[in-house]
Amino acid sequence: MKLRVFDSEQVAAIACAALIAEAVRAHPSVVLGLPTGRTPLNVYRELVALSARGAVDLSRASTFNLDEFFGIPPEDAGSFRAYMERHFFQHVNLARERIHFLDGSAPDAEAECARYDAELAAAGGLDLVLLGIGANGHIAFNEPGDSLLAPCHRVKLGRETRLANAALFGDDPTRVPLEALTLGMAAILQARRVVLLAFGEGKAEAVSAMVKGPVTPRCPASFLQLHRDVEVWVDRAAAGQEP
Repeated sequence: MKLRVFDSEQVAAIACAALIAEAVRAHPSVVLGLPTGRTPLNVYRELVALSARGAVDLSRASTFNLDEFFGIPPEDAGSFRAYMERHFFQHVNLARERIHFLDGSAPDAEAECARYDAELAAAGGLDLVLLGIGANGHIAFNEPGDSLLAPCHRVKLGRETRLANAALFGDDPTRVPLEALTLGMAAILQARRVVLLAFGEGKAEAVSAMVKGPVTPRCPASFLQLHRDVEVWVDRAAAGQEP
């Protein structure tokens, strides 16, 4: 893993948006894996600004979001699809048919997960995936446990993860869905390039476990140690337990 420590979250976000823009310019039909949550917000704002200035053209790029809450429709304000529309999709020139998303309202979760894996395979897999990390070490919604699943799958969300997503549901963790659909570890580990962002003191322990700890399903992010091209971008607070 290549660890980069930035003076602030904003500086890291500007650099990350520039990296994505460079990847798009080098390969206009790039396939991007995109996260949600608070961590990537500034990256999306910077990409929107680059797009407005004509500095990045996303018209031929494809996107696959990492996860979605199960049991709510895409138009629900708390859904990750609605988050992406608000903060990114509506503001850039991505072709609608190149935006790929799990449908949390699908009646058959297993069939929906199989469909999504097949769409990603047909697209050739992820060229560049942007990740966050949960305080419990999860990536996407691959939660800590005795084992991890390779394919896209339905998952029960832990209490810590639901608390972290309460802002999407009026700061009421009891309204956060109990389950989600998520890309599995195979799609993430098969991505050609990985950039993981972590900001704030609350992520320091997870970053340390990911970078220095054993490879274990108890810290799903630790499996990134096995990837050949991973960059971990943190601010000073998140790097608190690192040299």
